[in-house]
Amino acid sequence: MIDRRTLLLGGTLAAASLAAPALGQSYGDWPNRPIRAIIPWPPGGSTDVLARLVCEQLGTRLGQNFVLENRPGAGGNIGMDAIAKSAPDGYTQGPATIANLSIAQFLYAKLPFDPEKDFSVISMHWELPNVLVAPAQFCPANTAQEFIAWAKSRPNGVSFGSPGVGTTAHLSGSMFCDRQKIDGQHVPFRGAAQIIPAMLSGDLTFALDNLASYMPVIQEGRMKAFAVTSPERWPSLPQVPVMAEAGIPDFVITSWCTWVGPAGIPRPIVDRMNAALKDVAADPAMQARFLQTGAKCVWSTPEAASAYAASQRPMLKEMVRISGARME
Repeated sequence: MIDRRTLLLGGTLAAASLAAPALGQSYGDWPNRPIRAIIPWPPGGSTDVLARLVCEQLGTRLGQNFVLENRPGAGGNIGMDAIAKSAPDGYTQGPATIANLSIAQFLYAKLPFDPEKDFSVISMHWELPNVLVAPAQFCPANTAQEFIAWAKSRPNGVSFGSPGVGTTAHLSGSMFCDRQKIDGQHVPFRGAAQIIPAMLSGDLTFALDNLASYMPVIQEGRMKAFAVTSPERWPSLPQVPVMAEAGIPDFVITSWCTWVGPAGIPRPIVDRMNAALKDVAADPAMQARFLQTGAKCVWSTPEAASAYAASQRPMLKEMVRISGARME
């Protein structure tokens, strides 16, 4: 989970570290035209919705429209490559997740961009945990430990779904089965919109996927939520224990998203964008809207965001190894 000493979640940090320098004379009129936001996922998903919420607020604060362009494909790599190869003038930006900045380099044999060098990381954007869920109709367990015992007892093992190879849902599910000695088969889907019906029909046993997509079916009682992967209970599901409380130690992994542009954006533009994102994250109405989806709207300095992405890489490299995932 993101270190609360370096990130702001609608709270405060030391004023000295947050104060953005005034724009230099040569960048004083930025932005003077619409800003293109490349969204590396299909429209309509939870991550797309969160990006659109932020762009709407950024447009109001910066006085220019954000023109959204969905560029999905190759696990987000097509959209990320478009951002990386755009002009570093501040007029092309977009969201970049844990998968783009801290997993892709260990998953893919070759990338068209360098996740660690080809982006100007402006701020953190959102964070949310994964949640261990199973369909209420087909799973008799009511706790994580009961679920583990039930899964182990199934003669043909269990199956778990994810939105694709190398996603946090895939890596988390693989690590969960590996540590609990469960015979688990990974089944990749295009997204939660396909995973959830497969679970509700009994064709898929469980998922350890991003909370945002599962909030409605959990609230409706059609899915049982056994634990979340954040270090603390999540505001959207306060009744659901964290993994450690559920008897599954050392299992903290959250999905997170940064806001980025291509490498080389002038620092005054980065600072102005960062200040606007700080205002968005501090808005109680935005915090409430994000929590409705299961996520938290967050903010950080550019340095803290880059450092956090780097700190996650060793753990994620090991999770990729455990999963056996490899993409060409």
